[in-house]
Amino acid sequence: MTLDVMMPFYGRADHLRVAVESVLAQTDPDWRLVVVDDRYPDEAPGEWVRAIEDPRVEYRRNARNLGVTGNFRECVRLVEHERAVILGSDDRMHPGYVARVAELAERFPDAAILQPGVDVIDAEGAEHTPMADRIKALLRPRGSGPRVLGGEDLAASLLRGNWLYFPALVWRADELRRFDFREEFEVVEDLALILEILLAGGDLVLDDEVVFSYRRHRASVSALRGPDGAKFLEERALFHEMADRMRARGWRRAARAARLHLTSRLNAASELPSALRARDSAGVRTLLHHVVAR
Repeated sequence: MTLDVMMPFYGRADHLRVAVESVLAQTDPDWRLVVVDDRYPDEAPGEWVRAIEDPRVEYRRNARNLGVTGNFRECVRLVEHERAVILGSDDRMHPGYVARVAELAERFPDAAILQPGVDVIDAEGAEHTPMADRIKALLRPRGSGPRVLGGEDLAASLLRGNWLYFPALVWRADELRRFDFREEFEVVEDLALILEILLAGGDLVLDDEVVFSYRRHRASVSALRGPDGAKFLEERALFHEMADRMRARGWRRAARAARLHLTSRLNAASELPSALRARDSAGVRTLLHHVVAR
């Protein structure tokens, strides 16, 4: 199985190097890496990628800045093989990542999404377990070894709290093309796509073997758009839509989870002190509304 590693880039050059080098270090050589530069002002990182003498590595610079979701959609357009991962340019594969997901894909060929095991690092690459990731661990379904999840059970679980790590997910390319990322979202686009796949009957394989490091830091899109409330406007719109669609499907538990979105409300409440310190009155109003409104 050739794995398409699609890497949207707009950020720190040192993180990009670590991410690219982690792909080059894979024990399974059956991969293709495409770095898609969304017109980052400094062209030096792109020049570094271009200089890599490996036919499996490609570098593309967009003709114009497409934004977060637009660049994700461009990555989907460039996928050539049956499976793909949209790797964050600040994240890091462990050497056995490609080998492990290839094994999972062979064992579960019909699975729409593969979630391998993940650990968390900080901006400097040190092991890191902040509150958000401790909560993800609590929300994650119990069990051991690779297991198949799907239907209302998985939808309800993710609507209670999204415990997946999007940059580590391996997607069936046909499902990516069928649904793609919704242009109106920049923070919850991954959850929206996953829920579409579940509603269409797709399954996810959850694995415990840790082969990926997710970097959590203050410069991420979700971190930057938390205190001003912007990401919660997106979450609220998605939850309201999904409450209606889950109810129409007869998935009552999933509809209730979407309607309540308790974890999202608690997250918004945790952002209030930052908004208050910044004297961001609009952000405070948005956050309070998300916490208490039906």
